[in-house]
Amino acid sequence: MIPPAVATFLKGYAMGAANVIPGVSGGTVAFITGIFETLVNALKSFDASALQLLINGRLREFWAHIHGNFLLPLGVGVLVSAVSLAKLLTYLFEHHPILIWAFFFGLILASAYYVGRTVERWRAGPIIALIVGLAIAVSFALIKPTEENPATGYLILCGVVGICSMIIPGLSGSFVLILMGNYMLILDSVRELADAAASLDFAAMTGPLKIFVPVAIGAAFGLLAFSHLVSWLFRKFRNIAVALLTGFVAGSLLIIWPWKTPIHAMAANGEPLLRSSGKQIVEGYEWFLPSLANGQTWAAIGLIVLGAVVVILMESFGDHHQQ
Repeated sequence: MIPPAVATFLKGYAMGAANVIPGVSGGTVAFITGIFETLVNALKSFDASALQLLINGRLREFWAHIHGNFLLPLGVGVLVSAVSLAKLLTYLFEHHPILIWAFFFGLILASAYYVGRTVERWRAGPIIALIVGLAIAVSFALIKPTEENPATGYLILCGVVGICSMIIPGLSGSFVLILMGNYMLILDSVRELADAAASLDFAAMTGPLKIFVPVAIGAAFGLLAFSHLVSWLFRKFRNIAVALLTGFVAGSLLIIWPWKTPIHAMAANGEPLLRSSGKQIVEGYEWFLPSLANGQTWAAIGLIVLGAVVVILMESFGDHHQQ
């Protein structure tokens, strides 16, 4: 049997991987592995009582109050995943976009079923919430991204909005950061910071830290504040909240449809607009149906099936009940 701390680390690693990927939600991973409400309640426990315990030096009680034995391995898993996968995912999206999108499409397709299955009764309220969630997620797919903005205040806002959307199953924090224009800027800063740390080049850390620190501050604030709202919604309106999340998950399928052509932003003179990294700015997508005569199409379909199987296995080994 896998030790609880190791199992929680692996779930955190899966959440971190999901949060790095545009269109995929770490909250969905938390939901289908049975730790979503535990995570929200643990984050909500960082309150005045926790601060009082810490100030008084009652460290053991403080650790128990904040669910430290749960949050520590989960947080380590998320961080290790984000750092270790940033460079790999950048390469895959640049060189094998259809195949990598196909795998994640399968993940989300199966996730939509498992999230929706937890609604106890599909009455008028949950059905309306499902439609609203679906409409919101689809609208995100159609919104044109803004331009990259490295201003400190805007980076803090990206941290707040990004982390809140990462908590919500089906609403991808990475895709929200794309819409805000700073996804590649933040991803590049994480990769550069990891490279600088690995080579102990402290001077090289200065640049990426100017991006990473404001985002981290915003994320910490948003995480603590938003967890209270989510906890309240699940406590008072569980079926409606889950139905809304199901709509988010199902609607995100449009965002990660594998067969799409990026639409790049162009200046008035017809020249492509570039990010600070030198890459073209994507302002939307044109979706199309694949050709079944193409061998890559069948490989992509196979990866969709594989992605769905991964979620089925995760559900099979999940906790089926909140810890």
